[in-house]
Amino acid sequence: MENSQDLLIITGSYGSGKTEYAVNLAVEKNQGGAPTTLVDLDVVNPYFRSRDVRDQFSSLGIEVVAPEGAYTHADLPMLSPRVKGAVKRTDRTVILDVGGDPMGARVLGRFSQDIMARAYSMTLIVNTRRPETEDLEKVLNMAAMIQRASGLQITELVANSHLMEFTDTEVVVEGIDVTREAARTLNAKFTRVCVLEDHLDNVDASALDAELVVLKKFMKKPWEPGCHKAYRC
Repeated sequence: MENSQDLLIITGSYGSGKTEYAVNLAVEKNQGGAPTTLVDLDVVNPYFRSRDVRDQFSSLGIEVVAPEGAYTHADLPMLSPRVKGAVKRTDRTVILDVGGDPMGARVLGRFSQDIMARAYSMTLIVNTRRPETEDLEKVLNMAAMIQRASGLQITELVANSHLMEFTDTEVVVEGIDVTREAARTLNAKFTRVCVLEDHLDNVDASALDAELVVLKKFMKKPWEPGCHKAYRC
């Protein structure tokens, strides 16, 4: 992707798949030879948390910056120096996993000056099968809210429309169309569409007019086998 050692911000609404994308991106960068740090700044989502892969990533040499256990606002003052330190590390690829809601965008805004001091990209993950981003107007409204609250510019959109196990070609293609139009309106880049590897057999890849990114499933719900111990599965 972009810079010599990138600062990549990944954001999106609940259910967009943005944490899955951020985690897969960290693995992609690491496997490409870039020392990689994943920073979990999602203070809202209780289910899909990039810090839940900390042990697995440690064995791969990927650093995870996040509090232990549940994320609360009380963690932010303690965590802020670590986040700022990570943002300033130009010798590493740094990926920020950020909630795509007003609270998440405001948390990101705390670090906007340090972020703007270097080159960065901010990617909005779009799932048009979620009510917050189900059409062009809502995608644009979410993008405007994130940019306004964070003080940062969205530079890329990625299509990730899905209905879990009911994902099919129609769902994915619809997401591409809306995401491409939103990117055009925002003057942002659009090249990528994501499909979870578990759903790939249901999707005709030849019908997708974008670069296909197959996502490995790292995030698990509390009731799924192998979920994080914090959920007492």
